[in-house]
Amino acid sequence: MDDLFSPRFPPAGPDYLQGLNEEQRLAVETTQGPLLILAGAGTGKTRVLTTRFAHILLEKLAWPEQILAVTFTNKAAREMRERISAILGRSIDSLWLGTFHSLCARMLRQHAPLVGLERNFTILDTDDQLRLLKQVIEPWKLDLKRFPPAQIMHQIQLWKDQALLPDALTPAQTSELANGQAPAIYVAYQTRLKELNACDFGDLMLHMMTILRQHPDVLEQYQQRFRYILVDEYQDTNAIQYLWLRLLAKRQDGEDSNIACVGDDDQSIYSWRGADIANILRFEKDFPGAKVIRLEQNYRSTPRILSVASQVIAHNEGRLGKVLRPGLKTEEGEPIEVINTPDSDDEARVIGRRIQELHTAGQSYGSIAILMRAGFQTRPFEDALMKMGIPYQIIGGLRFYERAEIRDAIAYMRAVLYPTDDLAFERIVNLPKRGFGKVALTRLRAAAKNMGCSLQQTLQHQLQQGELKSKLASSLTDLMNILVKIREVVSKEGHVVATDMVLEESGYLDMWRDDPKTVEAAGRLDNIRELLRALGEFPTMDAFLEHIALVMDSDNAQDDPNKVSLMTLHAAKGLEFPNVFLPGWEEGLFPSQRSLDEGGNKSLEEERRLAYVGLTRARERVVISYANNRRLYANWQDSIPSRFLDELPESHIIRNVAKAEHALGSKSFFNRQAPFPAKRTIKPSPVQATIPIGATVRHKRYGEGVVIGAEEDRLSINFENIGLKRIMAGFVEIVS
Repeated sequence: MDDLFSPRFPPAGPDYLQGLNEEQRLAVETTQGPLLILAGAGTGKTRVLTTRFAHILLEKLAWPEQILAVTFTNKAAREMRERISAILGRSIDSLWLGTFHSLCARMLRQHAPLVGLERNFTILDTDDQLRLLKQVIEPWKLDLKRFPPAQIMHQIQLWKDQALLPDALTPAQTSELANGQAPAIYVAYQTRLKELNACDFGDLMLHMMTILRQHPDVLEQYQQRFRYILVDEYQDTNAIQYLWLRLLAKRQDGEDSNIACVGDDDQSIYSWRGADIANILRFEKDFPGAKVIRLEQNYRSTPRILSVASQVIAHNEGRLGKVLRPGLKTEEGEPIEVINTPDSDDEARVIGRRIQELHTAGQSYGSIAILMRAGFQTRPFEDALMKMGIPYQIIGGLRFYERAEIRDAIAYMRAVLYPTDDLAFERIVNLPKRGFGKVALTRLRAAAKNMGCSLQQTLQHQLQQGELKSKLASSLTDLMNILVKIREVVSKEGHVVATDMVLEESGYLDMWRDDPKTVEAAGRLDNIRELLRALGEFPTMDAFLEHIALVMDSDNAQDDPNKVSLMTLHAAKGLEFPNVFLPGWEEGLFPSQRSLDEGGNKSLEEERRLAYVGLTRARERVVISYANNRRLYANWQDSIPSRFLDELPESHIIRNVAKAEHALGSKSFFNRQAPFPAKRTIKPSPVQATIPIGATVRHKRYGEGVVIGAEEDRLSINFENIGLKRIMAGFVEIVS
């Protein structure tokens, strides 16, 4: 092997091991047996992983094609490849280095006939998958409102991520979906894929798992090929990824498995997409005799930030345990600041002022990030930063008013208020689906041009003349009646109530409620709720639309070093900034009440890991904030400080309380070291003399609900079926 390696890999230039600390070097040079590298935030895990790869080659322990290196993103794979090439002094084309799915696709091309495919199989994209499934489910005559195809597809992909074939599904897993027909649909879908010589994204791993399980000779071939396995972000593996790695690593010849997994159990934050923290927690059980090396020297954050992050995460029980310590920085650094604001709007303005102060002091806008628990939180910050002239960018997502659901909702209101707005009507006429496709829309445009009328006027004429088929005519008549009805609501109850009503009665909100129960679908509904809240700040819809035009009239270039970065905590993983703001640390928002309701203590620990991720993104400065009141729709709701605030060590934090908005222009708008305030309650208003808080009332459309708050002539009512609404007192009656 020496003779073969020498000409291919000349001695590296500078010693590639120089600059590694003791634990990093040990992780690189431990090349025999299973190894778990617990790499804390900012401890140089990527450097360790790539240096280990190069070290195995330079020490002539394996050929390049005998190393399997697995990452989660193509970007991470490219970065690894570039760093390895830099150490070796040349690039290598034969590396088995890539994402789980890209590596499985490479394997499957060689063994496709074993699962009934040709080697030139096609990989379908998301749209093609859904279109194919819709064709497959036609014979079942399902109620597609109750069982949307997207929901069925989502479930099939979840089963694939769990390595479950149709015959492995239990009644408990399938009884409620598609009237118990989900396994049969799954079978039909897979059959149709094979007939088309195609597979979807989930099949890439599922088919390879099937091959490795059913064909021991193929499994042994890969076990013998890969003398070393390197895995990045092991804490993020789901069930099928974990099983695939175990199959490849459990050698049949009795030799020790040289699998090295790099990960951080304290940064496992993706359970909602299938990641299972248990995979990393049981590593030593899966691979007896495994060595665990902890990388705890952090080269990113100040000692104070590290101390705070370590003490917060220490409250989790499901962890292997490590304590971050400073690698280079010796100065303690600034205390973590905790700001209490009167309300969520003040929170955005206060943070905007702080950003201005940092910029005046010499900090670039690009050195600043605002990291939020939920995407809908960006809206008040976008407004505040825009008004202050602070450039910003949304990382990992669209700006608030660019999101599809927001544009849809606004289009609905434009169609209500402006019957001649053809662009708005084109957007909503078939949203949700009403059987009015592109061909029908083209015909309507032509008819409108001939008549010299708007699309709405032309459609109304066609409906009156009976020119459309009965089923289509019925759905479009319903839509037109809703638009007419809502125009009356605008004048009586205002644009906020009207917007809520048109989205509800048109079926648009149900479209997202019936979508697969994913974080994305739930987030869209949250964004719409935030839109309704924003609407309440403007006297008319016209004023609101003008505001949006001003907000959107700016360049939205991504990754601009001269802009403040706004993103969710999930999107921030792997990034770092000198200055980090963490707003919204309130119970129900962070930790998320939805997560707690669904996952209990397990979800609470993941929420705490999110807090840890947020804290460890900062190099120099962290500012945490929370509001006494946060507005939902037009209703102010009391907020309780997050339990995570109680877990911050007092010796490393300073608490400030911001005064109300009118005082923000003064030189000092903080009450220093004020204690956390007690929970505020909504004071009774005069209207309660007629309808008291606690009364059960009835609304013509929303049904019965309980009054939980009152302000002037408006009531906050928790309705049984749809939740919280803000209604004028004159539109409800007390239930006797």
